[in-house]
Amino acid sequence: MTQGMIDTGTDHLLSNLTEGVLTLTFNRPEARNALSGDLLQALGTQLSDAEINPDVRCVVVTGSGNAFCAGGDVKAMSDVNTKGAASPLETLIHRQRLNQRSTSGRLNKMPKPTLAVIPGPAAGAGLSIALACDLRIMSSTAFMTTAFAKVGFSGDYGGTLFMSQLVGTAKARELYFLSERIGAEEAERLGLANWVVAPEDLEQRAAEIAQKLASGPTVAFSYMKENLARALTSADVHDCLDLEASHHIHCGGTAPTQSPPISPSSFSGAAMVAFPLL
Repeated sequence: MTQGMIDTGTDHLLSNLTEGVLTLTFNRPEARNALSGDLLQALGTQLSDAEINPDVRCVVVTGSGNAFCAGGDVKAMSDVNTKGAASPLETLIHRQRLNQRSTSGRLNKMPKPTLAVIPGPAAGAGLSIALACDLRIMSSTAFMTTAFAKVGFSGDYGGTLFMSQLVGTAKARELYFLSERIGAEEAERLGLANWVVAPEDLEQRAAEIAQKLASGPTVAFSYMKENLARALTSADVHDCLDLEASHHIHCGGTAPTQSPPISPSSFSGAAMVAFPLL
């Protein structure tokens, strides 16, 4: 089994695989872990590898220092705009779509449990990436904010979908339009966070949850994710029942530690958008 630190090609993203848990750490604490182009490209590559690596049984995403992720790198984007390094609109849109699928899309759809560990602010695209994960644990001092309205953006990385699924469309509209801060206790009450713990307990509690997921029945987990995703999109009870029957019986013929089937979805690319913490 692969163990230890993994070279991501950039200092902006750290990767470590230990006892089946792949931990990906946004590592730009001086910028509140804002998403650089190098970070996004490395994140997409690491998630692509994790999806098909049988040694990876759970993926954890977190941030170094006192933040999860402040969203896109506003300064870098401003520098690009100032220097006039423009690309055709169609190219920018295509790049953004590919990048979103390779990061948020893959975290949400990969047939393995994903956990966001949130030590501090999660804003803009950073919040979207956290919401893309299956589960979230927050420090009691952390907060969430959509932030997009404050910089004149509509939102990206799937946040509108994930937020609407978790809190309902009316509350999602409020949180997007007003961009107010959501404290950890409120996030837990709304269902945006599964657990809230004291800052000093976050690392240990997150490790316990991740290890429990990594030690669990991976094939069953993958089918649970597919069943739950289908439940959100299908209005036909028989459709959901038939899928459950197929998956349930198939699980009975597999070993608990067997690697899950690979999702047919394939994502790649790199891009970013910007978000402040205000």
